[in-house]
Amino acid sequence: MSTVDTGRGRPPTAQQFVLGELRRAITTGRLRPGAPIRQDALAEELGVSRVPLREALKTLQGEGLVSYRAHRGYFVEELSLDDLREVYRIRELLEAEAVRQAVAHLTDDDLDVLEKAQREVERASAAADVLDMAAANRTFHMTLYECARMPRLTRMIASLWDATDAYRSIYYGDDHNRRRVIDEHRAALDALRARDPDRAIDILDVHRAHAVTTLESLMPH
Repeated sequence: MSTVDTGRGRPPTAQQFVLGELRRAITTGRLRPGAPIRQDALAEELGVSRVPLREALKTLQGEGLVSYRAHRGYFVEELSLDDLREVYRIRELLEAEAVRQAVAHLTDDDLDVLEKAQREVERASAAADVLDMAAANRTFHMTLYECARMPRLTRMIASLWDATDAYRSIYYGDDHNRRRVIDEHRAALDALRARDPDRAIDILDVHRAHAVTTLESLMPH
């Protein structure tokens, strides 16, 4: 089975193409946490030289998705349980502030955009499309955080999400988890429509905790 999906149209540059394919392979779990990235094989498979591949790997390293090990090459980043818990704890703190500020600025148009994003989450879930669900889920959350009108805060949150992309497919791969995500998003939307930040924060805290608990049970201790 091919490691990466080459069936999609290429973006404008070879580096962007490679970057997108590698990110997709990591997000969907085709390249699992801890897996080596075999540059020669990937370059041949994708029909590119080593140059755009190296540049894409450097970008992913900066995002925390891959790491470089001397004399061994690049690997998909592998988090320890402590790392995972720390990332989610920092997210909890930052996202609570983002939600509180977002609710203060939410318009009906914003809520319509969030509702549209949620419909995409549900469509992807019904199709069991892990990649599309991960993308739609991120759009849903980031759309909310951007309503806080604090771009630095939103960028910090996005970088924390990047660090756990490789684990998202593990969570979304289970049908029960996908259904739970939908229910929790719907509850959060109800709280946002009511302009109730405390309720929205509580729901999203539980939403986040469910992911952590599931991943803790699947990761090596």
